[in-house]
Amino acid sequence: MKIYLAGPEVFLPNAREMLNRKAALARAAGFIPLSPGDLELPPSKTRRDKALSISAVDEQMMYEADGVIANLTPYRGISADVGTAYEVGFMCGLGKPAYAYTNIARGHFQRQVDYYGGRYATDAEGETRGPDGLTVDNFDMMDNLMLPGGIERRGGVVVIGDAPPRAVETDTKAFEECLRLMAEKYLR
Repeated sequence: MKIYLAGPEVFLPNAREMLNRKAALARAAGFIPLSPGDLELPPSKTRRDKALSISAVDEQMMYEADGVIANLTPYRGISADVGTAYEVGFMCGLGKPAYAYTNIARGHFQRQVDYYGGRYATDAEGETRGPDGLTVDNFDMMDNLMLPGGIERRGGVVVIGDAPPRAVETDTKAFEECLRLMAEKYLR
């Protein structure tokens, strides 16, 4: 079974090391990993052309994959990397198995409250709102409801890890649990 490994690891200073580590773990679990950064890109004349090439290569890998494991650990903010969220939606839209994990146990609601400096209120209709009047999602989920909702409604699992702050980008325990659960369901 080919699995696409989605996540913001491509942005890390040790990206190649992390991608190789996750690919090795996937192989050890019995999967064939497909990982962004694994394929050569054609020469590009502009940065935009390079971006479009990356997008095309990644989408081709997702078409070839039988499923996805996505790193939805909050990245540069309170939510998952937007590119990874796109990839999860793409795979769900193709009807392929999707599993995901986060290395931060603090839920989406609490991260939004933190964003607002702890300031929020409940309005007359019972909605939780920040000081800017925007609704604060309060669904006891690890990120915006569409991510875990899309995954779980299709039979996938979201693993909630709790890595130490210094290892949030590099801890693989929750990823390994996704591999175990996916292998249990699809390889046995």
